Amino acid sequence: MRDLIVAVDIGTGSARAGVFDRNGALLGRSEHPIALRRPSVNHAEHDSENIWQAACVAVRAARALAGVAADRIAALGIDATCSLVVRDTEGRPLAVSGGAEARWDTIAWFDHRALEEADLCTATDHPVLAHSGRVMSPEMEMPKLMWLKRHHPEQWAKTGHVFDLADFMTWRATGTNARSRCTMTAKWNYLSHEKQPWNAGFLTAIGLEDLRERGALPQETLAVGTAVGPLAPEAATELGLDTGCVAATGLIDAYAGALGVLGPFAGTPEMLERQLALIGGTSSCVVAFSRDKRFGFGMWGPYYEVVLPGWWLVEGGQSATGALLDHIVRAHSAGGEPSAANHARIAARIREMQAEEGEAFAARLHVLPDFHGNRSPLADPHALGVISGLSLDASFDGLCRLYWRTSVAIALGIRHILEKLGAGGYPLDTLHVAGGHVRNALLMELYRDVTGCRVVVPETSDAVLLGTAMMAAVAGGLHADLAAAGREMYPGSRVFLPDPARKAAYDRDYRRFLALYRHRAELEAID
Repeated sequence: MRDLIVAVDIGTGSARAGVFDRNGALLGRSEHPIALRRPSVNHAEHDSENIWQAACVAVRAARALAGVAADRIAALGIDATCSLVVRDTEGRPLAVSGGAEARWDTIAWFDHRALEEADLCTATDHPVLAHSGRVMSPEMEMPKLMWLKRHHPEQWAKTGHVFDLADFMTWRATGTNARSRCTMTAKWNYLSHEKQPWNAGFLTAIGLEDLRERGALPQETLAVGTAVGPLAPEAATELGLDTGCVAATGLIDAYAGALGVLGPFAGTPEMLERQLALIGGTSSCVVAFSRDKRFGFGMWGPYYEVVLPGWWLVEGGQSATGALLDHIVRAHSAGGEPSAANHARIAARIREMQAEEGEAFAARLHVLPDFHGNRSPLADPHALGVISGLSLDASFDGLCRLYWRTSVAIALGIRHILEKLGAGGYPLDTLHVAGGHVRNALLMELYRDVTGCRVVVPETSDAVLLGTAMMAAVAGGLHADLAAAGREMYPGSRVFLPDPARKAAYDRDYRRFLALYRHRAELEAID
């Protein structure tokens, strides 16, 4: 009897796999690293075959830990970062930066090589951009494709397939060139609510009139929770599964996390519209659902049916959050490598210093966290970070002060996004947090106290994997729809309320945060 599902989550640095039952219990979990190449500033690349093999290793290990036979697995679900995979007409890897090593065929999601191309897209002022906050981000796929065509026309001439990473994984698993409505709508300017979802005028305006033919991009997409097809024999062997298992449509990793924490509300519209998902890891994504189409500058979306049928989704985000804290540790003379143990040591010392110094602790340090641009709500990929209030203190305590104020800045950035969403008609009051930030006690405290929201944390170690499992359970026939899967598989949660005694201090910090933005703009406006 096929009564289990396997979920795979492909992040920036690893592939994670879990075996789940129909009630959402995690029976076995494993993780395997993936390779990342940084050939130059703002460039980051993956090897898609390395990612596939990492996923296979993780799936085999997870099933072994669960102690279950392959013939019990009904479906395989995969979520991934929004990285761009480029293959030739035979399906072989194509080096995205040219050169002899074809294996580096994937532009990582956070790669910002296509800043100029993103600006060219924005300059078209095309109506399609209304669904991208009116500004094109270099993290989207169109600028990256433009960059490839402009800078490596010899590679473009060989291109026969282009994929969002999650769609590459389902293609690799099944041999089927189906595309997910989730990935295409959110990252490829595919208007899923239109009769003609590919806007030929926009593609022509940005010089990609040959994209659909060059990339083998179909006209139709598959809804989340649909089965793409059974596993191909070779892929099934590599995964340690069998051909009786189906692969479900791919999901964007942040949206898998949103489903994992908001799934139990999918059947209650009045409640769902008041809930917000914050998926925090290397970067942070804020996800909200609406029954109505609501536009807003600097927000990605509204996207139709990228997760739930009949629902619009809007996303705000920060391009570097966990990555920013890693950078602060690595760049400081007292920092070293940003290991989990080092982060914990810093956090422990921060608590001691707060107890000793009270509100005076690091009070004159102020940070703008835009070290990798501002995704939302300013929609400025050229934005840079700011630190005000530095002294000559190069000690470990000095690092702790800067780390704390950077953490405060990340939470203030989330408050900035929530304020803009509220102004756009999203009646949000509850923040469901998933991802690696759940393990950062400093950030979790700040999210509730700085935003003033109820913060909800699910009783699971990995809500992103859980969301992918919910989707796969529908594709595998274990649940009738996503609402049923969300209701039956959600493990419960803990609720944390903001501390009213800290409100005045963080309100003051927020006013200073906004003032720092104004001062940065003033400086950059001076001729």
